[in-house]
Amino acid sequence: MSNKPNLKVHKSTLEEDDNDLKLAEMEAEGELPLEIIEKRKKGLLRTGFTTGTSATAATKAALLALITSQICNTLEIALPRGKIVKLPIAWTRYSPNTQSVTCAVIKDAGDDPDVTHGAEICSTVSLTMDRGCVDIDGGLGVGRVTRPGLGLEIGHAAINPVPKKMIEQVVRDLAKYVLKQKGIKVIISVPKGMELAKKTDNPRLGIVGGISILGTTGIVFPYSTASFAASIRQSLDVAISLGTDVVVLTTGGRSEDYIKNVHKSLPDYAFVQMGDFSGYTIKQCVNRNIKKIIIAGFIGKLTKMAMGIKQTHVRGSHVSMEFLANLASLCINSTNIINDIRNANTARHVSEIIIENNIKNFFDLLCKKVYLEMYTHSNKSIEIEVVMFGFDGKILGKYP
Repeated sequence: MSNKPNLKVHKSTLEEDDNDLKLAEMEAEGELPLEIIEKRKKGLLRTGFTTGTSATAATKAALLALITSQICNTLEIALPRGKIVKLPIAWTRYSPNTQSVTCAVIKDAGDDPDVTHGAEICSTVSLTMDRGCVDIDGGLGVGRVTRPGLGLEIGHAAINPVPKKMIEQVVRDLAKYVLKQKGIKVIISVPKGMELAKKTDNPRLGIVGGISILGTTGIVFPYSTASFAASIRQSLDVAISLGTDVVVLTTGGRSEDYIKNVHKSLPDYAFVQMGDFSGYTIKQCVNRNIKKIIIAGFIGKLTKMAMGIKQTHVRGSHVSMEFLANLASLCINSTNIINDIRNANTARHVSEIIIENNIKNFFDLLCKKVYLEMYTHSNKSIEIEVVMFGFDGKILGKYP
């Protein structure tokens, strides 16, 4: 099997991928706080700006200060789709030693719980002797690419193509006369970027030393799953480009830690956190011709997967105690225990009942149900293994 991603994607595939993402978006609503759901329905959630938009605004302000001595408190920039937005400039600093100007924008993610919300996104602009050249690089707190599969050159700053294009366009529009004689160097930095990167997927993706400068539309849409979906796709692309045909999909950080102890020989990049979006992630694995996936999680999320919720249902995605009770009835003939499960408070409570009563095969059977759902969802094209952990890290069930 080739480890290179198939770049020839038909329109129908793209439409199917878009539909899967929309489904994932709707599925996510069941996991949101009620206050956020109500705000979303009323259209009251405040949008924000990406790190790419923030870096572009900081660059424009620094360039204006450098070539015209104009200090901006706010300024306008054009987003990729042509919309004009106005951003405040937090501060401007001249550096006589380097003959450069640095400006900062405070990243505003709107109502989205973005880890970079409130961070300083800085741009330092200076002139060079390389006539006509616009050199854009990352400084302190902007990560460096160390692995393939990200669409970025290894060794270069993790500034994605759209933000880089936005920054260069601003520079060339403002400084076209300056560029006839000089070059312009732009360094994007994020003072707290190294600390913030620990809360992102960058270390897993092989981006070291800081955050990425991101954004395709320039706008952050609150509680959108688009960025999470992009992270899943990136993680899979990195895994493939580095030569693995086995990927471990986990529902979160704890399940990832536990399964890593089981599969110690697998490289770090083979582990991908899919969160709640199992259906979407399975489809992405199919599109990339991945040979085998290992699914790891706890009883709550795996029960939802066994019920098919994360593929077909979009709201009210709660664990069904009736589903678990019916499953248990295949393993034990006890009306009292089945009723206890039917009246349990949570999926975790069910697992406690199962363990306390030493009911054999229940967890394996639940794993089998997950397997059947996911295998069907993959059009029976991927080898799948399912592992269920207890909250102490011990394996409760497996299938096959």
